[in-house]
Amino acid sequence: MDALGYYNGKWGPLDEMTVPMNDRGCYFGDGVYDAAICYKKTIYLADRHINRFFNSAKLLEIVLDFTKEELKSILEDLVTKVDHDQVLVYWQATRGTGRRGHPFPGGKSNLWVMIKKASVADLSRKVKLITVEDTRFLHCNIKTLNLIPSVIAAQRAQEAGAHEAVFHRGPIVTECAHSNVHIIKDGRFITHPADRYILPGIARSHLAQACGELGIPVEERDFTLEELFNADEVLVSSTSTLGLGVDCIDGRPVGGRAPELLKKIQDRVMGDFAEATGYGKS
Repeated sequence: MDALGYYNGKWGPLDEMTVPMNDRGCYFGDGVYDAAICYKKTIYLADRHINRFFNSAKLLEIVLDFTKEELKSILEDLVTKVDHDQVLVYWQATRGTGRRGHPFPGGKSNLWVMIKKASVADLSRKVKLITVEDTRFLHCNIKTLNLIPSVIAAQRAQEAGAHEAVFHRGPIVTECAHSNVHIIKDGRFITHPADRYILPGIARSHLAQACGELGIPVEERDFTLEELFNADEVLVSSTSTLGLGVDCIDGRPVGGRAPELLKKIQDRVMGDFAEATGYGKS
């Protein structure tokens, strides 16, 4: 199968799947999601992604009627039904089904899964970014389905020929439309703290862990747009990008001052991915 869709136990070709109109996701975006990259049927960092998914559901008071182990088993079974070696595994839970009304409906949550072809980013290439004022609400730490500000920011980035849009609240950089953003300065890896202004990215924490193992000091703190533009290196990370270097923001050259350190970090995270999944091996 080229791409797969799943809804509450039923699965089939993605483009043929349908969901009930009364699913809470249709009216309110009332749900949470997560996603992981999968190589040759191995879902990379699956447990971390599932843990974050359950935490997001808890923060939105969505009661899931399956365990972490049951969800993992469902996902691992579904990836065997798709033909490609590299796929994105996306799943979400909505609060349930019921005629439109703002209060929570009774009944069970709904589980959606989508699996489609994807690929891990080539970390040897550099990407361009733009900056956008962060107008999102104050629950960015929850991986909710309400993503309109991120959708608009991603569209602005695409129109500008950029890979991503960097959000900032006044002078403080938070994250990107669908990635986390980090800087390297004076040999230190600096990333915004995991507070309510950013999603605690799995790739973000993995980058920080890799830096720690390499003896590179890690600082979780606010940093400014000025620091972003003057950083020795800038990185963006997400499920499929792991840790891409940046060479341009808003049309201004950035980074390029610590290429050896950047490559050292990238080699470490890519090595971890290859070890876990067998990526790059025949």
